[in-house]
Amino acid sequence: MSIADRNDFYSDDASHLAQIIDHINAGIWEFNINTKDVKWSLGFYTILGYKPEEIECSYNFFLENLLYHHDKNVFLKAINSRGTDQSTTNVVHIRLLTKNSGYQWFESTTQKWDDNGEPKFTGSLININQSKLLSLRSAQNDFLFNETGTIAKLSGFEINVPTMSLWLSKEAFDIYELNDQIKLSIEEAVSFFEPQYRPLISEAIDKSIRFCKPYDLELLFRTAKNNVIWVRAKGVPIIDDYGKCITIRGILQDIDSIKKKGIALQSSINLLNDQNKRLQNFAYIVSHNLRSHTGNLQFMVNLHGESESADDRAEVFSHIKSISNSLSMTIEHLNEIVKIHTDIDKERKVIAFEDVFKNVLSALQSNIESNDAKIEYDFTKCPVINYIPAYMESIFQNLLTNSLKYRSMDKQPLITCRTVKDHNHIYMLFEDNGIGIDMDRYGDKVFGMYKTFHQNTDAKGIGLFITRNQIESLGGSIKVDSTVNVGTKFTIRLV
Repeated sequence: MSIADRNDFYSDDASHLAQIIDHINAGIWEFNINTKDVKWSLGFYTILGYKPEEIECSYNFFLENLLYHHDKNVFLKAINSRGTDQSTTNVVHIRLLTKNSGYQWFESTTQKWDDNGEPKFTGSLININQSKLLSLRSAQNDFLFNETGTIAKLSGFEINVPTMSLWLSKEAFDIYELNDQIKLSIEEAVSFFEPQYRPLISEAIDKSIRFCKPYDLELLFRTAKNNVIWVRAKGVPIIDDYGKCITIRGILQDIDSIKKKGIALQSSINLLNDQNKRLQNFAYIVSHNLRSHTGNLQFMVNLHGESESADDRAEVFSHIKSISNSLSMTIEHLNEIVKIHTDIDKERKVIAFEDVFKNVLSALQSNIESNDAKIEYDFTKCPVINYIPAYMESIFQNLLTNSLKYRSMDKQPLITCRTVKDHNHIYMLFEDNGIGIDMDRYGDKVFGMYKTFHQNTDAKGIGLFITRNQIESLGGSIKVDSTVNVGTKFTIRLV
């Protein structure tokens, strides 16, 4: 059969149809199942970029030379489907080899019919390459976006302001740990944030609606499965032509891992800064105090060698002895500070505040009675703590001794101690009604070594320095509030 014979859509009653189709960038074909004869319209050749004499019009040529081999199964299934009858139309997308543009996408529509007892297939081809590529790129972009969101634990949300309704992406429901078929209101969505953060997110949404202000917050969030995580909530208002907010679009991101690493890093930095400050203070003490002692000692030794009379040498020797004792005391204090940092690795134990406090009271009983001091304590709100026992005893002893030493002579000494628990932190509040400290003059020196602020001959300025080092070495903090002739209050965060 010649090419002209096979291309004979124009010789029958459907010629006007074929001519119309030829001019709309489409082609039609016919396939006789029994004889395997094939007919292609002129438009069939045109959409592939060929002229009729350039390619063979045959079933095998189409399958082997025009149809992309990966698409054979799809095309053959559409033709050979058992369910194909005159009322069934099968539509598939296939790739065909064009003359000048390589393989391109076509939509193939196939329908079976009977021509006077001859079973035939008639089909059409439409070039859909551009729309198909756009669809594939869009699907790929959607996939990449979804994968990126999953990897980054990033989700989207949208608030419709007129209806005050909320839309959440599937990834957002994953963060909430909820089924994505559930419908959440704005109030219900906000209720998942921890109580202290709900006012922040509610106020941010309100300001975004009323004043078109964007927001970017890091908040604690409790999921439906009771997991507490850090999330980032960022919203951007979308306005209409009149400048009113009609939509808030934003993201909700799980930043728990990053946030906790940041908090741990900042904690390490703060601890390192504190340790550096203590190290600098320690270096200053060593360089200043020891140099002073050794200088005085050297001077006295030289003076002793130059003294001629026994009385002069005896007097000089007494000074040498005094300097030696002072040097020994300084070294002992330095050893105590060093010991604090080596004791950090000691095992902590669960101890009762009241038991340790009573032991210290017993040791200081004579001092308490001689000063007619009144001691009150309340450890009921937080009775126990996991701590180094020796440190707790030292803290109590230094604070009690300090309060008794700097009592007011005009009133009965009153010392109170109590503990409270706030979330995961344990605090000790220690107060007295003593002579107080002038915080304007000495506030930054209260916890310094050998810093004294009164004319008390017993003051050595070492107790509070050691107390602060013990507390901070275990990750706590201590601050002081004081008023002259009113009293002093220590607020200690133990853990």
